[in-house]
Amino acid sequence: MKRKPTIHTILYTLLAFTFIFYACSSDEGSGTAAPTISINNSSVSFSAIQAGTTSSPKSVSMTGARLTSSVSISVSGAFEISRDNTNYSSNISLTADQANQNNTISIRFSPSETDLGDLTGTITVTSNDFDTKQVALTGTALEIVREIQVLGTVNPFGDVTAGTMSTAQTVQVRGMNLENDVTATVSGSFEISKDNITFGNSVTYDHTAINTTPEDLYVRFSPTATDLGTQTATITLAATGVTDQTINLSGVGTAVRHNYQTFDSQRIAFGGGFNQTVTNTYNLHTNMSNIEQIMMYVELRCPTGGCNAWDVYANIKVKDDASGEFYEIGRYITPYGVDNSQLSRGFEIDVTDFKSLLQGNTELYARIETWGADGWELSVEFDYVEGTPDYEYYAIADVITYDDWSTSGVPYGVAIDPMTWDLTKNVMIPSNAESTHLRTIISGWGHATPVDSDNRPCAEWCFRTHDVKINGATTFQHNMEPMGCASNPVQPQAGNWTPDRAGWCPGMAVPVRVDQFSTPMNGSMFAFEYDYQDWTSDGGTTSGQGGAFYATSTFVVVKSSTPIAKPTVTD
Repeated sequence: MKRKPTIHTILYTLLAFTFIFYACSSDEGSGTAAPTISINNSSVSFSAIQAGTTSSPKSVSMTGARLTSSVSISVSGAFEISRDNTNYSSNISLTADQANQNNTISIRFSPSETDLGDLTGTITVTSNDFDTKQVALTGTALEIVREIQVLGTVNPFGDVTAGTMSTAQTVQVRGMNLENDVTATVSGSFEISKDNITFGNSVTYDHTAINTTPEDLYVRFSPTATDLGTQTATITLAATGVTDQTINLSGVGTAVRHNYQTFDSQRIAFGGGFNQTVTNTYNLHTNMSNIEQIMMYVELRCPTGGCNAWDVYANIKVKDDASGEFYEIGRYITPYGVDNSQLSRGFEIDVTDFKSLLQGNTELYARIETWGADGWELSVEFDYVEGTPDYEYYAIADVITYDDWSTSGVPYGVAIDPMTWDLTKNVMIPSNAESTHLRTIISGWGHATPVDSDNRPCAEWCFRTHDVKINGATTFQHNMEPMGCASNPVQPQAGNWTPDRAGWCPGMAVPVRVDQFSTPMNGSMFAFEYDYQDWTSDGGTTSGQGGAFYATSTFVVVKSSTPIAKPTVTD
């Protein structure tokens, strides 16, 4: 017979079970968590850099827990690591205490000069306390750049007189990873310098210096008497192992010019104690052996009260002492009521043909056909330009000279008396002539009728073609045609200045017409005739001005390498 358990037995059993349960629970929870290390990135990428240089740093964070062993961090490939972002190497060692803290590891990409292209590496983190951890690294190394660099530009030097030198221009020379010195060379009319003191055709730069700091290169233009016109050259900067750099240079060598002022603010007017003409004597250049060109400049300025209101005939003449006559060397038409200061030196006229007369003690004549007491202030100067003349000796003779004033020209469209208006001549050329040409200036005046189909009266407005006959045959022609008056730089003018005249414009020099013979005609005589295009006047006029006229001057010019006499001109 079973006995019922007592209350004590039941309590004892429960206590024993409770003890066993808690004892078992205590045994299962008595183990310690494993040591660990965490890294915030599994990969790091760098932008492309030039081989031989070092990138900006990037970083990863590492934090350990419950570590009891040291931690070793290493990197492979073209990469470096650092704990302080100052001291970089391929390895770092951390104690357990250090590793159990938050650590920032800096990484930089540092490819050598031979490490090119896409490169990889690995950060490896090892310890006895955990399995190995890795961070993948990538970067691209570009081929190293070695070059000569020029900082700045050299502008064209413009006009520089032969025998002088321009102000120096400056650029800088810089090296990019150069391994050899740089030599700069230049040729021609240019010189270079490193200090703007000593100039020559070559300078050298230390490559180690310019790899760090750019250095100055000075260049100047120094044309000689043979370096006239546009001159070009190249500065070449060269070093072994790199591509040459070049700097293109240009400048304009101008000849030595001997300047002579003649009429200087000479008042010319009609009335008020002034005259339409003035004659003065001046001492001009004497040695013509190296004079290549003579240029005349005519400046017109307005007197107090203003310029004359009309476009009028005007010219400059030089006296031929042998004949006592004055030869027209240039003709111009005054602008309407304004000066010609828009031209830097006024009207420019080549008067080289008169070289034999424009030397030493020279008498000049000026005329402005103004009809008011206002008039003009006239200044005339000459530039004798050095160079190599085409021929050393010149001589000139007048053929026809109907050029004193506008209406002293040859009447047009009417019968003329050949005894008064002799347009045919015989010209004898010296035997040693090596070049012969005719020089003509012509301008038409008057508003005679009938007008042309485009309503143009003669001879100021009607377009005509004139023949120059040699030995009876038309050899040269002069087209009295539009010149584009509206585009005249002397503008605006006050009057009717824009419509095209026949071969001239208000406020411009009248063109010089040069007719060069194909042979020098030396030792021969030829018959000359100036033949105006046929037209018949009906005696009328559109403006009350009587008749049509062509103011005409023609000269024959001969040149030679030996002293030469002037041609002989007879009726």
